[in-house]
Amino acid sequence: LTMANPLRAEVVRLYKNLLHLGREYPKGGDYFRDRLRAAFTKNKGVREPQQIRALIGRGEHVSRELEALYYLRKYRAMKKRYYEEIKNKTSRPS
Repeated sequence: LTMANPLRAEVVRLYKNLLHLGREYPKGGDYFRDRLRAAFTKNKGVREPQQIRALIGRGEHVSRELEALYYLRKYRAMKKRYYEEIKNKTSRPS
């Protein structure tokens, strides 16, 4: 890659961050990694700093969406366990 050095560092950081987030992806880490690699490979020829920044912005948006997805999934699991616990306590005969 011959892009400007600061942007290259940002792209690598974004890739690593997304790769890390992809481990918990519902369809599996391998599926996510393959899609991530394909997306980055598709754009590897982009040389314009403005375009690179726009693509980084899109990647950061995906990162935030994944974090929200995982947060909601964990919240729903906790809520379900909590309400099942309360339901079991109230339905037991004394």
